[in-house]
Amino acid sequence: MSASTNSLLLGNQTQIPSFKPKPISQYLLHLTKPSTRTKPLSIRCAASTTERVINFAAGPAALPENVLLKAQSELYNWRGSGMSVMEMSHRGKEFLSIIQKAESDLRHLLEIPPEYSVLFLQGGATTQFAALPLNLCKPEDPVDYVVTGSWGDKAFKEAQKYCNPKVVWSGKAEKYTKVPSFDGFEQTPHAKYLHICANETIHGVEFKNYPVPKNPNGVLIADMSSNFCSKPVDVSKFGVIYAGAQKNVGPSGVTIVIIRKDLIGNARDVTPVMLDYKIHDENSSLYNTPPCFGIYMCGLVFDDLLAQGGLKEVEKKNQRKAKILYDAIDESRGFFRCPVEKSVRSLMNVPFTLEKSELEAEFIKEAAKEKMVQLKGHRSVGGMRASIYNAMPLAGVEKLVAFMKEFQARHA
Repeated sequence: MSASTNSLLLGNQTQIPSFKPKPISQYLLHLTKPSTRTKPLSIRCAASTTERVINFAAGPAALPENVLLKAQSELYNWRGSGMSVMEMSHRGKEFLSIIQKAESDLRHLLEIPPEYSVLFLQGGATTQFAALPLNLCKPEDPVDYVVTGSWGDKAFKEAQKYCNPKVVWSGKAEKYTKVPSFDGFEQTPHAKYLHICANETIHGVEFKNYPVPKNPNGVLIADMSSNFCSKPVDVSKFGVIYAGAQKNVGPSGVTIVIIRKDLIGNARDVTPVMLDYKIHDENSSLYNTPPCFGIYMCGLVFDDLLAQGGLKEVEKKNQRKAKILYDAIDESRGFFRCPVEKSVRSLMNVPFTLEKSELEAEFIKEAAKEKMVQLKGHRSVGGMRASIYNAMPLAGVEKLVAFMKEFQARHA
């Protein structure tokens, strides 16, 4: 074959000439010499004419628009550094300033005591289902789980591989519509920890206060993925709080763990290095390359929450949004129904069904035409679900309620 070995022959034998690179000096000239063009070459993104939707997704979920616009403005050149956050070394001074400020702002928001460590990890809250027993107990140790929904159940099942867990209360028989009274279940006397899911994303059940472990040496652990930073929390009541960021405080890819420092350092020998809290604590969440851009986005969200007046003010906004939506459901004379007991209804995730279930697909389709998306319920329970996290504006909930009333008027 006479063609160069660096050429490519297509099916019709047409030759594509081989690439002949220029000397590197010629490329450097383009980077360092002023352009001789009459107009400077620029790269621009066309302005979007697409209207943003009202996004009721359960996670990844909507982010505050001002946070997105801030990230957009800094995407190409972060604060004069000459590079994007996505290009930074995680050990460079620029990113260190980002992660340190994110931790500082989170500590301020939640008033995290100094005897707690804050870790920015990966793997989602689901990875913590294994990390917790591997770090906090031995294979034979008893631990207790209160199961108020699918995520509490998944946490329990994962713990079965690593310790001796017991479900001390389950809402499964009642389709996960309740939270137990705290004297309504018997804890294991020597349980190393008591685990709860503070807000069940799928079923819309939320703890309004928290149980106390019966064992004076035991600790309370909470998966707060879907209500993290939606309201003030007394961190000192917990041994560990963990949360996937992708619902309330950032994009997917970041998992936040808040852990009391005396619980760190007891991982079993078989614990994978990436699940060992001591490793991450000693290395300030920088043992390996962390999800840098995700942490940066979380930091922008924390800054935004502080600017709103902190979590007390954020909670007031969330209560108002939830009340409007739940009132619309309860006042619909049964056309819309929420199965969750009123006292434990989630401020974040509102599941509901239609009296005429055959209309649900039409409801979701028509809502989408009105730019309201991701209202379909989780595949395991059906119906509809509106996730109204911190970033959901009041106007978004008001538009949904107006649509619900109009839909009912046409189909009742």
